[in-house]
Amino acid sequence: MKPKGTAVELDRLGLSSGQASSLPLPVAIEKVGLGGQQYAAASNPVEARLDVSRTTTGYALRLRFEVELVGPCVRCLEEARFPLAIDVREVDLPQTSDEELRSPYVVEGEVDVGRWANDTVVLEMPAQPLCREDCAGLCAVCGESLNDADPEAHRHDTGGDPRMAKLREIKFD
Repeated sequence: MKPKGTAVELDRLGLSSGQASSLPLPVAIEKVGLGGQQYAAASNPVEARLDVSRTTTGYALRLRFEVELVGPCVRCLEEARFPLAIDVREVDLPQTSDEELRSPYVVEGEVDVGRWANDTVVLEMPAQPLCREDCAGLCAVCGESLNDADPEAHRHDTGGDPRMAKLREIKFD
């Protein structure tokens, strides 16, 4: 089920070939799951802009908005905030049999802006959301955040993953 208010009936815009319209729309951004973690929009809904241009046989569509996602850093689990600037385009020519010229977001003359926006957020997310570029992560021995630890003071004589003990015994010439 799509969120209410995120669909636009293209025919109701009353555009003739060569005409265009620009619509501001509030779009609810759903939480995104990545690696078992949840990332949510810092403010919701976001203000999006949908540009619709009528072509001789269909529509050219452009969707733009900015959103900041918040969730755990994949290295240290502290809060990560990252902005996304979305600017995507679709073409929908309903009379063609070429799937490349049919938008999956336009069904029966209605563009599902909410689904399009949410799909785009998922595709634009970084593969590894970080709290900062130089995040050092957590110590494998004690779990302390290495972002705040002094490297000289944070040393362990023993420890580490016991499953790796045999590998530490290997001597290379």
